[in-house]
Amino acid sequence: MQQYQCDILYGAKKLDPEAGFGPRILPVKLPDSTDAVHAGALRERADHALAPAIAQTATYTFADSADLERFQSGNDADLDRQEYGRYGNPTVREVERRVAALDGADDALLFASGMAAVTTTLLALVKAGDHVVLFRDAYRRTRQFVVGTLGRLGVEHTLVEPGSLEGLTAAIRPRTRLAITESPTNPYLRCIDLARFASICRAQRVKSIVDATFATPVNVRPLSHGVDVVIHSATKYLGGHNDVLGGTVAGAAPLISLVRDLRGVLGGVVDPHAAALIGRGMKTLSLRVERQNATALAVASALEGHAAVERVYYPLLASHPDHAVAKAQLRGGGGVVSFVVKGGRAAARRVIDGFRIARIAPSLGGVETLVEQPALMSFHELDDAELAAIGIDAGLIRLAVGVEETADVVGDALGALDAATM
Repeated sequence: MQQYQCDILYGAKKLDPEAGFGPRILPVKLPDSTDAVHAGALRERADHALAPAIAQTATYTFADSADLERFQSGNDADLDRQEYGRYGNPTVREVERRVAALDGADDALLFASGMAAVTTTLLALVKAGDHVVLFRDAYRRTRQFVVGTLGRLGVEHTLVEPGSLEGLTAAIRPRTRLAITESPTNPYLRCIDLARFASICRAQRVKSIVDATFATPVNVRPLSHGVDVVIHSATKYLGGHNDVLGGTVAGAAPLISLVRDLRGVLGGVVDPHAAALIGRGMKTLSLRVERQNATALAVASALEGHAAVERVYYPLLASHPDHAVAKAQLRGGGGVVSFVVKGGRAAARRVIDGFRIARIAPSLGGVETLVEQPALMSFHELDDAELAAIGIDAGLIRLAVGVEETADVVGDALGALDAATM
């Protein structure tokens, strides 16, 4: 890492809002372990501690009335000074600086959950009469919010087919304000051409939003491809230990300022202890994701050769429909492998019961390997025909690999398949 990067990102006590973060330094560079450990951190702390303090406070004091007047006079660039905990916290702010640096953004915000990040961002950027384009394979709660909640508030929407940029172009109207996608998606790991997605949106004066939770900043930086806003569920890879909820939003300063203002109204703020856990987890982000990339690719490759497996979905397999896009734009394929077993719902149920290392649970991105059958977990209320109607195979299994030894995770998956077919 070059010294001037360290000076800008890590050395100053207070980051210069004119300097910004990320792409104004090295736009094509993806984060590495040095960034994950040091980005956004203060080089010198008042108490000389190496680890950041947890600022467990709901309110802040002022030396006297003149100090309060100076604060109220409007130095908006000083985001480290606050009056009340709903508007900011020093522990939270340090994590936000690191997220901004890793995502290559001007600024970033931390929320109490991924959905708090999604809902606050969308509410901040649309109003009644506006129109939103959402890719059909978005997270079901995001889809529910756009279709149901925003719909009740007078915001119209169009759902387009997974990855269809032609569908996006056709869906845009004069009142379209946002286009929202994930990349990779859940559970089939579809990958969209981010540069084309951003270009189509920009040409029509539509703001582009990408949920890049599955990729993490280690594997892709959507903002460097021209996307306006990137969102992560920090519950997953950023936190990395299945022990904390959180969400992040990063992008250009004017957009993030709008979201920040609404966060103060809606109140989806993160607890400083949770922020500290997320910040600590982020220090090993690069190391964990590199291991998970390698393990997931090994698992996916092994599953493709198993007689009980009908189809494997992993972006870096040549058989994946978006392989060319993924290979061109991702550093790694991520830590999730989805596969369909022969025999449908009952066979998949036998397989997930056969895992010995992986635990049956929702979520992903933590150090432990988790496995789930969407037909039993996320869509348990639907029968096979209803699942097929929304594009979910009853025999689908999603494996979210952790950081265990690669050979052990591969062996666990193959052993579960063998046990289920004996």
